[in-house]
Amino acid sequence: MTKTAPAPTIAPAAAGHPVRQLLAASVGNAVEWFDWYAYTFLAAYIADQVFPRSSGNSLVPLLSTFAVFAVGFFMRPVGGLLMGAVADRHGRRAALTVTILLMGGSSLLVGLTPTYAAAGILAPVVLVLARLLQGLSVGGEFAASTTFLVESAGPGRRGLFSSFQYVSTSIGQLAASGIAALLVGGLAEGQMNGWGWRVPFVIGALLGLVGFWIRRSAHETRSAEQQQGERPGLFDALRHHPRESLLICGITAGGTLAYYTWTSYLPTYAELNTDIDKAEALLAGTLSLAFFTLLQPLGGLLSDRFGRKPSLLFFGVGFAVLSVPLLRAVDGSFLSLLLVSCAGMLLLTGFTSISAAVNAEVFPARVRAAGIGFPYSLTVAVFGGTAPYVGTLLKDLDRPGLFPWYVAVLCLVSSAVYLRLPESAHKELER
Repeated sequence: MTKTAPAPTIAPAAAGHPVRQLLAASVGNAVEWFDWYAYTFLAAYIADQVFPRSSGNSLVPLLSTFAVFAVGFFMRPVGGLLMGAVADRHGRRAALTVTILLMGGSSLLVGLTPTYAAAGILAPVVLVLARLLQGLSVGGEFAASTTFLVESAGPGRRGLFSSFQYVSTSIGQLAASGIAALLVGGLAEGQMNGWGWRVPFVIGALLGLVGFWIRRSAHETRSAEQQQGERPGLFDALRHHPRESLLICGITAGGTLAYYTWTSYLPTYAELNTDIDKAEALLAGTLSLAFFTLLQPLGGLLSDRFGRKPSLLFFGVGFAVLSVPLLRAVDGSFLSLLLVSCAGMLLLTGFTSISAAVNAEVFPARVRAAGIGFPYSLTVAVFGGTAPYVGTLLKDLDRPGLFPWYVAVLCLVSSAVYLRLPESAHKELER
């Protein structure tokens, strides 16, 4: 009697509709960065209401400092490790569900934070807690959504799917900027201080509910073998794959510094070092960010066709050679800043459009999310999150010309890492 061969195991990603999978991964990232940048744009209003200088309580400025630094430098790596472990142990969809709930909850908590006048010291404590939860979800979201995005991609499409990591990030940033601008332009100062600054965070909470609903229908991307196998420990990725963990740091260092320099700090850099109008600097930043968003899918497609290394080296060597002349070309005119911004965004696309794919291709499936989450978030905190502070410090020390060299040297270091990376674009991803 002839035996029938067992049907091959199909990865769960094959069952998921590509658009639905992309939307499920991207919506949380967009909401996360919408909340993050809304806080940045409205920080002055929040500080006046929650951290008033006239409070007379010495704990208030201390809590203000803690709120700003704790999220960026502590909770993101913790979130990457914890939520990455959840994704590896219980599934990518489970982790994505947790992070979207954290996002919505922390956003609502910011929106409902009482003023110092109404609640005293409780007000800054509530805001600090909300920001710590946001930091946890930021780190966790990258670990879970990066893994989910890349594992959802069909053959020859990992780079394209990877690019939506930064498409969604930029959409969230643009939406936060637009809504903040509309509120500031349309409301009186008293209205903004009273309730206007809370509106974006309530919107963020509602968007979080929409994201939760979308993610519930997403398909799990872990294979049946992974779901049935032994669950990895919290530190298994670091313990068993130290080389890969360090590799993620090397891949990310130059990219995150360049990203935060060009997408967040460049308008401020222009204001500090030239006499450009603040409104013109922000407009140039917004236009270049829109340009950057459109470039991402193209960068992902090109890497699927020609490989990851050419894209990464285009970014790394390009910034190593051009960071100094580009930043020195900012002369105080709107056109120069716009051209420098767009040129940097073009180079940056070589990294951002495929960083999710490159990171996912480094680790085996069993510890992929936690393996990416912790070293990536730690590197972003050390180099990306500190970019504005380093640039401002060098200006205060009367050494502003050193900052472009700092960017160039770190990108050169990452380029050396890219040069030694094995090409992974056309290899099958372990499920």
